[in-house]
This record gives sequence, C-alpha cells and structure tokens, in this order.
Amino acid sequence: MSKLKIKFATLLLLFGFAFGMATDVTSSLTNQEPTTAQAAKKLSASQKKKISKINSGLSKKQKAAKKWIAFRESRYSYKARNGNCYGRYQLLKSYLHGDLSAVNQEKTANKYVKNRYKTWTKAKSFWQHHHWY
Repeated sequence: MSKLKIKFATLLLLFGFAFGMATDVTSSLTNQEPTTAQAAKKLSASQKKKISKINSGLSKKQKAAKKWIAFRESRYSYKARNGNCYGRYQLLKSYLHGDLSAVNQEKTANKYVKNRYKTWTKAKSFWQHHHWY
C-alpha cells in the first residue's frame, strides 16, 4: 500500500511540475513587454515633447547611459513593476508621489541620478558593479 501512495504522490508531483512549466511558458509568450519603439508609440505627442524637453540638457553620452539603465531595469517599460519599485527606471513608488506617468518618471529619474550620482554615466558605472543603481 505504501508503494501505491509513493507512485500516486510521484504522479501528482510530475503533473504539478508539468502544469507549472506549461503555465510559465504560456504567460511568458502572452505578457511580453513592449520594445522601445512600441513603448514610444503608446506615448502621446504631448508626452513625447515633454520628455524630450526634460532630457534636452543631457549629452549624447548621458542619454545613452540613461537608455542603458532603462533597458536593464525594465526593458524600457513605463509600467514595469518589481515590489515597491515601478516604471522604466524602477524608482521607489514613494519618489513618484502618486504620479506614475512617463513624464514624471523621466523627470524624477533625472533628479534621483543628479542627487545620488551626479551623472547618468556614473549611475551606469555603479549599476555595472552592483547590478542596481
């Protein structure tokens, strides 16, 4: 009788594992984050203009470092979530003060990096050594 219980438990375990794997595969196929171009298409012309103005003071090198961090933090998604962090730059929600908009994320990310690292290139360097910034 104990051999029957072991076989039954093994069967249930295998079924559960197979079902879990199938669920992971299907969810990863259906919940794809947008690429940069797709994410940009979702922004209005007004938002794009405001974001461009916010980033206008950054050099090409600083913009490249900012883009590099955005890719590693969220794959460019303004809606990415990870615990208490949100958005393209995975800022603490408290930093965003309830405004989760793309424009506020860009403005807040620039302010955060300026206060903590001074530049986006220094933030990128820190990220490369610690895998967070």
